[in-house]
Amino acid sequence: MSGVQPEYDPKDMPFRRLGSSGLRVPLFSLGGWLTFGGTLFGDPVKEIIKTAFEAGINMYDTAEEYADGRSEKEMGRVIKELGLRRTDLIITTKIFWGSRKGPNDTGLSQKHIIEGTRESLERLGLDYVDVIFAHRHDDTVPMEEIVRAFNYVIEKGWAFYWATSEWSAREIEEAHHVASKLNLIAPIAEQCQHNMFHRERPEKEYDALYKKYNLGTTAYSCLAGGLLTGKYNDGIPKGSRFDTNSEYFRDDVEKLHEPKGQEKLRKIKELTKLAEGELNTTVSALALAWVAKNPNTSTIILGASSPEQVMQNLKALEVIPKLTPEVLEKVEKILGNSPEAAPGYGRLLLDRFGRL
Repeated sequence: MSGVQPEYDPKDMPFRRLGSSGLRVPLFSLGGWLTFGGTLFGDPVKEIIKTAFEAGINMYDTAEEYADGRSEKEMGRVIKELGLRRTDLIITTKIFWGSRKGPNDTGLSQKHIIEGTRESLERLGLDYVDVIFAHRHDDTVPMEEIVRAFNYVIEKGWAFYWATSEWSAREIEEAHHVASKLNLIAPIAEQCQHNMFHRERPEKEYDALYKKYNLGTTAYSCLAGGLLTGKYNDGIPKGSRFDTNSEYFRDDVEKLHEPKGQEKLRKIKELTKLAEGELNTTVSALALAWVAKNPNTSTIILGASSPEQVMQNLKALEVIPKLTPEVLEKVEKILGNSPEAAPGYGRLLLDRFGRL
């Protein structure tokens, strides 16, 4: 196995606390959505994880639903084959959509949370995960049952923490209220989509939660499904995510031809000029660094189909210090979509500039 020689010393990877917990997570982590067990199997998965680990990425995210459980199996197999020490790793998975379709194989009933967690651990070949996420909210289940079930999972030692994914601020607030009332464990983080074109929820809706609970985010889709790589500026290249997963991304592909889609592409071209002309980097590195600059971002989940892609994404580490308030204001001017009642990044970071 050849792999890719890491360009970054693992000691260069910044670590942040995951929300209100004491858990330190790398600023960049690696996810298995759409790749591990889906489009990638065997040695290619091993090469990607090996390259990521040697570059300082020791956090890996998956879900019971990804590739019908095969993502967890691939990740667990690689961890074992590489001989990685469990205490050196942060493994997260998510519960909601099970790998089967029975009436109790989905959702957040206590039955599915407990049984789904045990099955995830079996596929991973692990005794525990560090964080288990509620992959979506389930409004058919009382919040008390949800909180009690995740509390049970933690008490059993199957996970150290629990968190949410794409929950509304109201739902997260309710979970904290129930946990406080019943002296149970509250969620520590939220896994949400966050990129230059998707800002309302992570920057405005969650604002009060950041202040009240020190909520942290594990951000995904920070390149907007690949749009912010610039690769779709002139069409859909063969082998790209929109090409190989055309059914899943059909709406995104079709929207590219609409006026709003064309406006996004225009902005990406302007961002590309800024990245290449002033920052000597790529638009994708700029987009990742932009999310990383947000003080509420605990970690950015990278997707990668090759070791080379991992290293390309990590070039964002070089860009973060370059994002001065002046540069951030230029980005805001290009985007023109800062959520109402939420300050633009340039102003948000004026008194926090310099933090990774």
